[in-house]
Amino acid sequence: MEAAGSRILLTGILPTIGPKYLELDYMTPSPRYYALNDMIKHTRGSDFQLHIRGVEELSILHDSVLFEACNTSFQMHLQIDPEDFISSFNWAQALAGPILGICTNSPLLLGRELWKETRIALFRQSIDTRPTRSALINKQPRVQFGTAWAQGDVSSIFRNEIAAHTVILHHEIKEDALRMARAGQAPKLEALNLHNGTLYNWNRACYGVGGGKAHLRIENRYVPSGPTVQDEMANFALWVGLMKARPSACDDMITAMDFKSAKNNFLKAARYGSESVMEWMGESLGVKKLIGRELLPMAESGLKSTGIDPADIQRYLTIIDKRLHAKDGSKWIVSNYREASKKYGKDAARRMLSKTMFDYQQEDNCIADWGPLCDFKAMDPPERISQIMSTGVITVREDDLAALATSIMDWKNIHHVPVVDRNDSLIGLLTWTHVIHTDYAVAIDDGLSVGDIMVKAVVSVAPDTDIQEAIKIMKHHEIGCLPVTEKGTLVGIVTIKDIQLYDPEPIDG
Repeated sequence: MEAAGSRILLTGILPTIGPKYLELDYMTPSPRYYALNDMIKHTRGSDFQLHIRGVEELSILHDSVLFEACNTSFQMHLQIDPEDFISSFNWAQALAGPILGICTNSPLLLGRELWKETRIALFRQSIDTRPTRSALINKQPRVQFGTAWAQGDVSSIFRNEIAAHTVILHHEIKEDALRMARAGQAPKLEALNLHNGTLYNWNRACYGVGGGKAHLRIENRYVPSGPTVQDEMANFALWVGLMKARPSACDDMITAMDFKSAKNNFLKAARYGSESVMEWMGESLGVKKLIGRELLPMAESGLKSTGIDPADIQRYLTIIDKRLHAKDGSKWIVSNYREASKKYGKDAARRMLSKTMFDYQQEDNCIADWGPLCDFKAMDPPERISQIMSTGVITVREDDLAALATSIMDWKNIHHVPVVDRNDSLIGLLTWTHVIHTDYAVAIDDGLSVGDIMVKAVVSVAPDTDIQEAIKIMKHHEIGCLPVTEKGTLVGIVTIKDIQLYDPEPIDG
């Protein structure tokens, strides 16, 4: 990786990831991934609509499954006694909300501040094969928390998953599982595992064979990667300790807790992190109080029962306790992102986040000990227009009244407004310089439209245009802004103000 100039960053969602990196050219060249992408699109019958509403809102249409690749989980596995699997699985479901609430680390996606753990919404929507129809059909998504407490035995879980979801991947299987089982051998159950690998429950039942012996595991998929190895290991210790310390009253979760409360806890934790309030065994408790008062002592007891060194138990559970009283990953990201965005803009803030996260991870201090962002001057300068363009663009239509459009420009103190059609394709530009050379009084009195006064021959650039090239274009044409388009669609705008930090010979404003 070092030879290729690459570095590993532990993060739930990379702050600097953008639409450019979500094209199929960036997908790992594995036949399985291409087949999965094709089959999910075929089953869905349309492109992927991503819509997440949090502190900000993100709505985007994409033609591949690669939004799924934005997610990085710290996946944890725990082997379970088959006789105890259902009780353990349901207990794992009950724990998901409180544990996620203290582990969030993914509040940003494409520069938008969304959920405290945006991965939960993003992953579900990016792998959703359900077509949008007017009929109210209760078809289950491939990424889900579940619909009810598990009952019966582990085979019931697998049968339900097979019945609920279409098989989308297949290959020739030569193993005769029944013959092997009758002969006392452990079959790999390749068909079951292949299908199970296309379902992404946040707690997933897994079957495997190791050393010739079959086993069952619970896979915890909801905890994000990072912020450090120490934090990840602390999350693992917390989860394992709690799984091992299940109270006898929770052996049958059906009588101990309503399933919808557990599911609601999980969704609240994803949205609000450690600020959320859990419904826990008949009480309403904040995540911090629930973890500190009840779950940390329980986890300590569970870890002790496994024979883990007391010093290691103290070390990792102290990391969780420090998070309760200081900050977790999402809090550190959000507070620093907001402050840096005001000073340097969103793109610079995202790059500062990624660099600082990498630097702190090399020190391997837990997130509670992290400090401020790196110095802006220490950053490598951006190279592409997409890194500095503004995406919150005010636009108008050509049939809008010119008087209204120019009033908006005056109210918002902006000098450039792109003109788009109903498909957001760029068709013109209003500039204040052009407006003041138009008989403004006539525009008001005669009811002229935007189309009557707009500039129709618009110079624009693509998102991957080199910044220095864009500067040359602005100087050559003596213009103060460049709309940014992708396949004709407006995706952003760059002005003199945006490029002045990167221009050795600034354009006069």
